[in-house]
Amino acid sequence: MKLTYYGHSCFSVFANGKHLLFDPFITPNELAKHINVDEIKADYIFISHAHYDHILDVERIAKNTGAKVLGNFEIYNWLLKNGIENAHPINPGGKFSFDFGTVKCVIAQHPSSFMDGTYGGIATGFVLTTVDGNFYYSGDTALTLDMKLIPKFTKLDFAVFPIGDGLTMGVEEAIEASKLVEVDKILGVHYDTFGFIKMDHEKALSDFKNANLNLYLPKIGDTIEI
Repeated sequence: MKLTYYGHSCFSVFANGKHLLFDPFITPNELAKHINVDEIKADYIFISHAHYDHILDVERIAKNTGAKVLGNFEIYNWLLKNGIENAHPINPGGKFSFDFGTVKCVIAQHPSSFMDGTYGGIATGFVLTTVDGNFYYSGDTALTLDMKLIPKFTKLDFAVFPIGDGLTMGVEEAIEASKLVEVDKILGVHYDTFGFIKMDHEKALSDFKNANLNLYLPKIGDTIEI
């Protein structure tokens, strides 16, 4: 599958002819200032939780593209209140089928609130199955043994994990998470954007390699095959 990285935790996967975009936070990110948000394609947008660094560009992109936006029920209501009518609720344990394939919502261990401080519902991750491959985006999370349940239902081709530490898993925990979900291809996200999540890239790549895992750290704006 083709995957494009837009910085922080924002990435897009092209699967079954559809553009699947996750956690759009681009315009405030100095590291992604060369990205033109209005040129981003999206048929579906998935929101893992309500923190500003995961939702700030969702209104703009959704209104530009007409994409269907999925998030927990609190995020769903927030989307409707902000004029995004093509919204769809999904909570942990829930699964829906769309024209690209299926998406199952799973738990993440992380807080969630909107920019005004109101409750943003439970933080989540997503497991997607498509004819082109299957993958798991954990969202912002700590390492949790709940991840062991994922390969019982879905054989994954790759996973997307936060590796910046401090606010989420770091490299050590992401390596263990990779083993729990039984993948050897991992896209690392949620690092370098802020001073307190800056990361040693070479050490991260080396640590994953020593664990017989492949860590992908594409440059912002790059598209890779994974």
